[in-house]
Amino acid sequence: MNEKYLMPTQEAGRDFVMRQIQGSVIMLNLIRFREIADYSATPELCPSESISGKRAYQIYIEHTLPLLTKSGGEILFMGEGGNFLIGPTNEHWDAVLLIKQNSVNSFLAFESDKDYMKGIGHRTAALEDARLLPLTETKIDLQ
Repeated sequence: MNEKYLMPTQEAGRDFVMRQIQGSVIMLNLIRFREIADYSATPELCPSESISGKRAYQIYIEHTLPLLTKSGGEILFMGEGGNFLIGPTNEHWDAVLLIKQNSVNSFLAFESDKDYMKGIGHRTAALEDARLLPLTETKIDLQ
């Protein structure tokens, strides 16, 4: 069984900050949903009836989007995933997001915002596995 990833480790967070990224950062999110959302870690957020992981993630997005916008961030792309065209045949991702933040500092402030944290349990309940890859833009010289 492959290891699952839902939250960054302290080491990964430190390495991210130590990259000293200047300017905006794009976060590539690869997401695999649970069939049924698991609210055992945050029972206070649990809906009265069982919902899918996909629905729990939609609740998370609805909660998060105003806070993301307030922090200077935006969703550049959100779409359905599937199996890789090039990549492991036994690996798939249900959804892909590209989130832009103005800076590493604005991302860190957003992630630690107390209002944001109130809804993070929906994300945890929704996800079976995830990947988050910070990206920086590279200028292509076509001359």
